[in-house]
Amino acid sequence: MPELSLNLPINSVSFGQVSTLILRELYKRGLEPCSLFPIGEVDFSTQEKDDDFFEWVQKCVSKRNFSHSRKNPTLKLWHLNGSMESYSENNSLLTFYELDSPTKSEINIAKNNKNLIVTSNYSKEIFKEHGVDAKVIPLAFDDYNFKRKEKKYFEDGRVNFTICGKFEKRKNHAKTIASWAKRFGNNKKYFLQCSVYNNFAKEELNKKWFSESVLNKNYFNVQFLGHMPHNNLYNDYLNSSDIVLCMSGAEGWGLPEFHSVAMGAHAVVLNATAYKEWANKENSVLIEPTEKIECYDGIFFNKGSEFNQGNIYDYNEDEFIHACEEAIRRHEENPRNLEGEKIVSEFTPKSMVDSLLDIVLD
Repeated sequence: MPELSLNLPINSVSFGQVSTLILRELYKRGLEPCSLFPIGEVDFSTQEKDDDFFEWVQKCVSKRNFSHSRKNPTLKLWHLNGSMESYSENNSLLTFYELDSPTKSEINIAKNNKNLIVTSNYSKEIFKEHGVDAKVIPLAFDDYNFKRKEKKYFEDGRVNFTICGKFEKRKNHAKTIASWAKRFGNNKKYFLQCSVYNNFAKEELNKKWFSESVLNKNYFNVQFLGHMPHNNLYNDYLNSSDIVLCMSGAEGWGLPEFHSVAMGAHAVVLNATAYKEWANKENSVLIEPTEKIECYDGIFFNKGSEFNQGNIYDYNEDEFIHACEEAIRRHEENPRNLEGEKIVSEFTPKSMVDSLLDIVLD
């Protein structure tokens, strides 16, 4: 393998999930980066125990001080904010950009990388409008941590809807939960399980958001689930989904929804941003966005900040309910989304890592 360094977060959130997938694919091939610079602490707590792989990662970390050269091409996976710092004169940045108005700082950081790599054509076009040539790399199905289970999760014949991702305005969670509850709330034929716990917010704030999303009403069939500390649990949750709701107004990929559809769940999808890279009319019920609204929530997105400025997509509530009813019809025809399951072979770790290496080592 040519000299290559990696600068990645190895943790329990989405960036860490993608980092681990990249590392595991290199390990599987018998390849070894000359150095590995973790962003933050190495945390494998969500992963299945794999001592040989964990030791390999630690080996790559431990040799960095004597094997690294700033001449080595380096792949960094991180936010634009915090990516001016690098370990290489030849740095490629893979980032999940979701909004539509990159700031001067974000544009300058992007231009200071040899390659800017994004995960959607939507983001590529946004940067192109601001004079930055970005490359697109689709993400991959994590076939190590996620597998379809031939298991019946409920005995009462319910149709189980799910919604995923950390709770925030950008993802339209509150609107989606409230809209669903208005139509299906307290109907025993349908349940909505919400794995939307935001680890970056306090417990009290999470509870407040949950309550407000159902207008402080009690629905026996709307269930809020806490943090799932291990991929085994999350794999079960994703497998339990009959219909997953993918209504984020600005998405870098939608990893949990993507994996759920790939394991056979039907989907209601807002046809915008990175969802368009993997969702289509065959594997999902698509909803066209209506307009853009500001992303600011006063917590994660603050107007006038140096980073994370712009707008997200909104949708029509009636069209969303109609799409849910269409997804129910598809589920009744076949509980398995066979078109969705094609994702597993279409978006592989091999193809993703091959594409990354072609760009970074060019």
